[in-house]
Amino acid sequence: MASLACARQRLAPPADFGPVAGQVLELLARDHGARRAALLLLEEGGPEAGAGTLRLEALFDPAADRRPPGELLLDDLVRRVMAEARPLVAGLERGPLTLAAPLLDGARSVGVLWAECGAEREGVPQRALQWLELLAALLAQALWIRRLLDLERDQLREENDHLRRELQERYDFPNLVGTSSAMREVYEQVAQVAVTDTTVLIRGESGTGKELIAHAIHYHSPRARGPFIKVNCAALPESLIESELFGHERGAFTGALARKRGRFERAHGGTILLDEVGELTPATQVKLLRVLQERTLERVGGHETLAVDVRVIAATNANLETLMRQGRFREDLYYRLNVFPIFVPPLRDRKTDILLLADHFVQRFAAAQRKRVRRISTPAIDMLMSYHWPGNVRELENAIERAVVVCRDGVIHAHHLPPSLQTAEATGTGTGGSLAALVATFERDLIQDALKTTRGNRAAAARLLRTTERILGYKVRKHRIDPRRFRT
Repeated sequence: MASLACARQRLAPPADFGPVAGQVLELLARDHGARRAALLLLEEGGPEAGAGTLRLEALFDPAADRRPPGELLLDDLVRRVMAEARPLVAGLERGPLTLAAPLLDGARSVGVLWAECGAEREGVPQRALQWLELLAALLAQALWIRRLLDLERDQLREENDHLRRELQERYDFPNLVGTSSAMREVYEQVAQVAVTDTTVLIRGESGTGKELIAHAIHYHSPRARGPFIKVNCAALPESLIESELFGHERGAFTGALARKRGRFERAHGGTILLDEVGELTPATQVKLLRVLQERTLERVGGHETLAVDVRVIAATNANLETLMRQGRFREDLYYRLNVFPIFVPPLRDRKTDILLLADHFVQRFAAAQRKRVRRISTPAIDMLMSYHWPGNVRELENAIERAVVVCRDGVIHAHHLPPSLQTAEATGTGTGGSLAALVATFERDLIQDALKTTRGNRAAAARLLRTTERILGYKVRKHRIDPRRFRT
């Protein structure tokens, strides 16, 4: 029983199957007098038992160099055991005694455990065959566990690869929407700095997409396969920010019940994004400066110096120069962070990108909401273009999401947009508004939509609205609509 317990211990997962199988064969020789032993497995994905291709997984044979290499694969006993899925003995009358037991997956043989014993006959076959059958069962169980673990690893690897591809696609340059000259300059800067390890400072108003720029830099850098750790410095309490960034030792402060790795340690080999870096406390700024200068840190309450390999990307919507003059931001830290600055322009300064961004968000949210929203009406476009967007791209994204949610006819109209965009002039709801004014507004919207659909062709627009070209011309002059604007 001691040898069986030893075999169980050796085959306990997650051991590497090949070397462990070899140790089990040596166990057969040492404790049960096997002169030779072998484990043969059916090729994965091969045909059914009895007709499949066997491969030699492990072999114990002191005289292996004097034997034909494929001898065991052609053994009749092995073929019978694979076909009949039961243990068998050969050589009872004369010659060496050979035994074989199947490795079973249900009722199907997936391999054979084979052993050759001495010439002794009395009492050997039954006892040895029982041991061989037990070991074959253990090997079959270990093989099943190994294949299950391999399958889980493959699935996890596939999920990780899929997630990485999804992140790379999401933060690829084409997904940084915009064709304005200001955004083209940003793309060029991102392409230049992404392939380096240079520290980057991304500046811009809240909602302009600074985090998206940081993602694009990381996923196009040599560190793309490493971690990307985000830290919102403004969201962390002052008492915990050092612990979050640099970690702490057990007992460093009340409630520190165990050692904790900080964000910098977790970002080792990758990139850390310090968002709202202007909100860091003076004490934390000193420690951050040391990390940037020496690439080392100490956990809170600890004395061990840890080396970290991290690329730092900082982002802020604050005026760091003003903070320096006020003594709230260290000048030496500013120059450490401001190695490669990237300024993301506000949406009001890139008006030509508004419609591109709006269409992009319409497609995304329509797919997410499973709605067939095809386009944005002309009055709605006019409202989007005339608004000043204090919340930048984030505010536009939220406005389009709301519009897609309330839209019912496949077209986003002006009344689908948030109230903050609904001006009295655009909606005809100003003071003293009347039924005639509301009808006129609705009529103007319909005509503009028709002219947009027909690219400014008045005759085609008249047919679309089921009226005459003369009446449409009168309405166009009445509402002061210029059909030429729809020709491009």
